[in-house]
Amino acid sequence: MPACLGRSNEPVADAFTHITVLRDASVEHLLAHSSRGGHRFLDGTLGGGGHSEALLRAAPDGATVLGIDRDPHALAAARARLTPFGERFRAIRGTFGQMVELVEGPFDGIVLDVGVSSPQLDHAARGFSLREDGPVDMRMDPDQALDAAGLLADLDEAGLMDILRRYGEEPRARRIARAILAGRPWAGTLALADAVARASGYRNSRVHPATRTFQALRIAVNDELGQLERGLDAGLALLAPGGRFAVISFHSLEDRMVKRRFRKAAGVGTPRDAFGHPAITPLGQLVTRKPISGADADADNPRARSAQLRVFERAHG
Repeated sequence: MPACLGRSNEPVADAFTHITVLRDASVEHLLAHSSRGGHRFLDGTLGGGGHSEALLRAAPDGATVLGIDRDPHALAAARARLTPFGERFRAIRGTFGQMVELVEGPFDGIVLDVGVSSPQLDHAARGFSLREDGPVDMRMDPDQALDAAGLLADLDEAGLMDILRRYGEEPRARRIARAILAGRPWAGTLALADAVARASGYRNSRVHPATRTFQALRIAVNDELGQLERGLDAGLALLAPGGRFAVISFHSLEDRMVKRRFRKAAGVGTPRDAFGHPAITPLGQLVTRKPISGADADADNPRARSAQLRVFERAHG
């Protein structure tokens, strides 16, 4: 039985525990201009509710938080955790890429903590783990049709190589892809990770040789970069004047996407007219010209080491 499911296959709230990454830095930036009550905040990657709880505790009494997550186990945990806040908190199931369809703006602050949650990594039954055996699954939404085993069953060598290079930035994609395809079907994550490690030829690495491969498959299964692209556009559209958008990413592919979208919204690097003004009126400004590093601001949390926080502020009026 999966560690985060009860006997009736329903989500178990207390099985989803997660140390919130860059919580204090995110909340500080989101509340930097908050002096009045009635603020509305959107947590687009609710998880266990860490960012939402911090916002509700630190914001004015009238502030409310709406949380979104695709994982029913995360939703159960967050609802249980945030019950004391009553009607100030509400959660709905979905993805942050669907924010415009799921909620009505504007919001005074929006936070996205992009990527996989610790409980998803730590529960072998979810199929993300390199070090504990589980099904080759990797779905953030367990009700989604496509899992990692199904993805691998359908791919040819060129398609798998493309995923490994694009989403894992794996330089040895060809030899790894051939080993994966030769070993199909895969029944467990440990066998898959071992095959990747042997095929890769990496030795004495600080990280598991299959880390990039598992990252690439996870991103493909969950359409993580597509979700992020849509989520960035949606978040900017849902911001109130003066509102702030905080995004935490965990690898270079995500951080580059956030950086470029925020710079474009701020008019950085856009064409100028004859008077030196941006040809398109900027939507707002960059609050963090360089990202806040989890290794510095959240040093006590090992899983924050690769985290990068960027913040954008919509123009007033």
